[in-house]
Amino acid sequence: MGMWASLDAVWEMSAEKRIFGAVLLFSWTVYLWETFLARRQRRIYKTTTHVPLELGQIMDSETFEKSRLYQLDKSTFSFWSGLYSEVEGTLILLFGGIPYLWRLSGRFCGYAGFGPEYEITQSLVFLLLATLFSALTGLPWSLYNTFVIEEKHGFNQQTLGFFMKDAIKKFIVTQCILLPVSALLLYIIKIGGDYFFIYAWLFTLVVSLVLVTIYADYIAPLFDKFTPLPEGKLKQEIEIMAKSIDFPLTKVYVVQGSKRSSHSNAYFYGFFKNKRIVLFDTLLEEYSVLNKDIQEESGMEPCNDGEGDSEEIKAKVKNKKQGCKNEEVLAVLGHELGHWKLGHTVKNIIISQMNSFLCFFLFAVLIGRKELFVAFGFYDSQPTLIGLLIIFQFIFSPYNEVLSFCLTVLSRRFEFQADAFAKKLGKANDLYSALIKLNKDNLGFPVSDWLFSMWHYSHPPLLERLQALKNLKQD
Repeated sequence: MGMWASLDAVWEMSAEKRIFGAVLLFSWTVYLWETFLARRQRRIYKTTTHVPLELGQIMDSETFEKSRLYQLDKSTFSFWSGLYSEVEGTLILLFGGIPYLWRLSGRFCGYAGFGPEYEITQSLVFLLLATLFSALTGLPWSLYNTFVIEEKHGFNQQTLGFFMKDAIKKFIVTQCILLPVSALLLYIIKIGGDYFFIYAWLFTLVVSLVLVTIYADYIAPLFDKFTPLPEGKLKQEIEIMAKSIDFPLTKVYVVQGSKRSSHSNAYFYGFFKNKRIVLFDTLLEEYSVLNKDIQEESGMEPCNDGEGDSEEIKAKVKNKKQGCKNEEVLAVLGHELGHWKLGHTVKNIIISQMNSFLCFFLFAVLIGRKELFVAFGFYDSQPTLIGLLIIFQFIFSPYNEVLSFCLTVLSRRFEFQADAFAKKLGKANDLYSALIKLNKDNLGFPVSDWLFSMWHYSHPPLLERLQALKNLKQD
């Protein structure tokens, strides 16, 4: 019996080491794969120094060079930040950072009079310390990205004070949501019995729906100013287009995104008969505050002699203007509303919830496996939160990678379908020009490596979308 017991102990230890080794091996495999893809794309940035013939009519050489240099800088930053993140994660695992933080959380709880039986309280302290550590270690990278890369290429609009205030506010709001939701989830798992995974899934479903509902009304305004789109032609045409496809629009907002960045965006939100559209001011040519000083920057003075301004200066000003004309904004919204009309939003929610249910079910199957906890340094206890962390973040990693790729492929398909829907609304020409303008405003590089784009791009490359629209226009 003694010999067999020893062999069993060796096998258990071997299994735990295999689990730990497999997690590290897979993590570095994914990192090396991502680095390989990024290197292929970086080669495109370095070697494609002139506007390709097929882009000659849609992109000038100055914008092309700006976007190339911007993407090169982003690629370099991504490499170093990714390497740091991978090394940091590996060191945390190798040196027992997770069990150390758990024990530290227990000591803090002990100081406050909470013993080991208060597992949920200790879990919340663990989450607070973990997110604080993540925020502090990520801060230098975020500062560099904002005030070096984005600043260098003309996108950053923030001051350091605004940035820090924003970061602190985001951290506080995150904790106000994360901690109570986590406490309730852990409590449900504790008292849910054999079918706790069903109750946990239903709870996360409700939380996600509530957050989507309240985000733009109560959370986003904490960071950005939302104002109703003024009465006028654009608002009228948006309402007419929404009515034509039975989109239950209630309000249209303009968000002052230009306070932090000159990147542009648009989205809609809300459930059932209460839909709202949000437009970034940087998307609207006539509302963007970034266009106000263009005449001064271009050296264009008001002309009082009645002869008007030179065509050269007018062209210069027009080229520098950011955002889209009203017709192009409507085309972009036609694309976004296509996602709603074609059921893409609902399909994504269904896929997300099916995945969530599957993950909770598999979690219920695996949570009792002691070797999973021992592999990560938890020899004497099996905290539920740590089980969630180990299983969802590490054990499910291969599955998550495959799922992410499949969703990326599906997203590109949805984008083509939404473009086709905008065409049915008679917006093909305006969407064509809007895509070119948005690519220019955001310094998107229109040439991509096929393997990199296949793995990463949730939206089809610009040339593919333009070609598809051109074919649609010829139909």
